[in-house]
Amino acid sequence: MRSWTDTLRFAFQPVVNLLTGGIAALEILARPESGDILAEARRDPELDGRLAVSALRAAVRRETLLPLHVNVFAGTLADLGRLQPLHDAVREAGRMPWEVTLDVCPPYTHVPRAALLEALAVLRGQGFRISADGVGDGDAPLRLLTDLAPELVKLDASLLARPAAVRAMRVLCDEMGALLSVEGVETEGQYAVARAAGAQLAQGELFAPPARLPAADVYVPSGAPGVLPAPRSGPPVRQFVRPAALLPVTASAGQVRALLTGSPDVSGVLLVDRDGVPVRSVHRSRFLLSMSARYGHALYADRPAAKLGDAPRTVGVDATAWEVLEVVAVGGRDRTSDDVAVVDARGRCVGVVRLADLVRALAESRVEEAAGLNPLTRLPGSDAITGEVDRRIADGRAFALSWLDVDRFKEVNDGAGFAAGDELIRSVGQALLRSAGGATRVGHIGGDDFLVLTEPEGLDPLAASVLDVPWSAGGRPVTLSLATVLCAPGTVPDHRYAAAGLAPLKKAAKALHGASWVLGRAGAPGYEVRRGSDVPAAAAG
Repeated sequence: MRSWTDTLRFAFQPVVNLLTGGIAALEILARPESGDILAEARRDPELDGRLAVSALRAAVRRETLLPLHVNVFAGTLADLGRLQPLHDAVREAGRMPWEVTLDVCPPYTHVPRAALLEALAVLRGQGFRISADGVGDGDAPLRLLTDLAPELVKLDASLLARPAAVRAMRVLCDEMGALLSVEGVETEGQYAVARAAGAQLAQGELFAPPARLPAADVYVPSGAPGVLPAPRSGPPVRQFVRPAALLPVTASAGQVRALLTGSPDVSGVLLVDRDGVPVRSVHRSRFLLSMSARYGHALYADRPAAKLGDAPRTVGVDATAWEVLEVVAVGGRDRTSDDVAVVDARGRCVGVVRLADLVRALAESRVEEAAGLNPLTRLPGSDAITGEVDRRIADGRAFALSWLDVDRFKEVNDGAGFAAGDELIRSVGQALLRSAGGATRVGHIGGDDFLVLTEPEGLDPLAASVLDVPWSAGGRPVTLSLATVLCAPGTVPDHRYAAAGLAPLKKAAKALHGASWVLGRAGAPGYEVRRGSDVPAAAAG
């Protein structure tokens, strides 16, 4: 009698990094020649577990070095509690568990939540990465999704018809520390929407169809790769992660040479310990140069490759591109082309980043920032400030958001002339910048309006820099108004609520005479007048 293994084949579909245009991983898909073994596996956890092992072994036979995605039903994990045979198969193949992402597939409806979460904790402890598959077209409630805390969320391409939903999922992924991928991308239009909405990974027929042999190249529409919207502090490094070529720290120089000569796209090899922690970094050019020197092969071939390696450069998976550049800047100039290893909280390698990818992204992000600068003051607009407000809210940080403007600025322009008005605005912007230190952000949102985001303890120096000095335009004295809302952690859900809390304070500050400053607290009634008077100076005298 023929076994299900006799009629089962596997295909490989690339997961594409939308930022670099490269292949980030391969998903292994079961392709039975007859019957519906996947429907059987949904009902039979033991069969589903064996399918996962078979999928892994199929990839091993193809000798691919790319990270792998293996599909497992949520019910299987809840029922079995772990996938020890899969873990054993990974080790037997010489691969690391953290090179394997488990795509947890629906349905979830009747799956015991506690049992599923307990199983995922065990799998994470073994080193596997977790992906929530079929989100958007399945039955995964948001509460369960956040409880799963996956490293990757796979969104169904049908949601690309509603870009706002994709953008919202990107925000959620950022808060969970997950990447966002879109499955089933078939057209260039869908690709464009996915990138614009913030997806970092994608797969589908557009890039490459599932095939019996792992793809070496994928189709990426013209104009890509490019830079996805990024925070001012620099794009997160996880957007640039490429698969790492890993070998055990005991590997010989001959084994490293065989890997490099057989994989021309690999720029270096990381030698890792049994836990996957990088121990040495082997740079392709320097290593091959040593091996090709006179007597090089005879001297080194059977010796540990670690002797020809360097101490690895590592950054955490939550680092920014700027932090990677700081790491690269330390050390000899001959290592500027070395890959930087990206490690998780346990120090295990999850991939590498290349300097060229980071430099291109940062250069383009600076171009985008420059396009958003006010031409008069060269300060960023409101988008940059409100984006930083949302990041501080997400980080649970207290902050102060202030609005500053020139009193009766139209009269100043009409009386002193627009040139004098422009010079006044430039001077106010420069004064704000001089007083800004550390985490303070200054923005010019148009006309005579400025936004300042700072730490609460930075408020007094900020106010003094613009309110305690005389201002004039064309010989006419000028005063400024300042309104500030203090936001403690948990008092506002996003920048819109912070701005709404600032609105009545602006009105109150403008109602005062002389240089004025009104301070309020988010979620609390009333406000405190720190500068200004209810009556004009002449009347008060």
